[in-house]
Amino acid sequence: MQNLKIRLRASGIHLGISLCIAALAAVLVFGLWYPYPYREISGGRELFLLVVAVDVVMGPLITLAIFNRAKPRRELLLDFTMVGLLQIAALTYGLWTVFMARPVHLVFEYSRMSVVHAIDLDTNLLSKAPPDLQRLPLTGPTVIALRPFKDSAEQLEATLAALNGGSLSTRTDLWQTYTSATAEILKAAKPATELNARFPQKATQIDQAILATGRPAASLRYLPLLDRKAAWTVLIDAVSVKPLGFLPLDSF
Repeated sequence: MQNLKIRLRASGIHLGISLCIAALAAVLVFGLWYPYPYREISGGRELFLLVVAVDVVMGPLITLAIFNRAKPRRELLLDFTMVGLLQIAALTYGLWTVFMARPVHLVFEYSRMSVVHAIDLDTNLLSKAPPDLQRLPLTGPTVIALRPFKDSAEQLEATLAALNGGSLSTRTDLWQTYTSATAEILKAAKPATELNARFPQKATQIDQAILATGRPAASLRYLPLLDRKAAWTVLIDAVSVKPLGFLPLDSF
């Protein structure tokens, strides 16, 4: 019984250390790679929790199973070193997976917004993008747009690819800077004042999202946002088209 208490104490200390490391990893993931609302839109929270839960639970459980004060000091040190290395390897692999799945661009896609993730892109094709868009951001998604089609043949090709499951937003040869599409964005966006009329049952949520932008509803427009998990709404400035807020509302 005494030995079990000692093992539980050692496991508890190990758990505390693991949780501290997980907290530091959370700052990296949610502070840089998955800032709000992408931790929800792109599933970053669920992916991180899955990765960290396995790592946090694994180490303390192994400690509980192998810890024995009767072992020589050198043997205990070797045991803890091996457990620590296993945890570091698991956490590194998990964080790499989260990093590779991170959102890199919020894209204006002709009539809506969409999110592009690093894992969706063929990095060998980044050279087809404009020079300033050939490097994927490391500190959260940037906002870009798709250029108009050159001709009907290119539009048909892109439409057929989209019908076959290909995403236009991952076509690096179509990328352009966000401000280059200001006129098209304003044409596609609708007045934010229409949201309450369209979704009266969501009026409180809509009003809170508009209030959070710090702008009156009359100075905002909105675009639907589609991602792999759900449909949201982006609130943008009616002049600069800068994204100012996000709302978990399907406004298609």
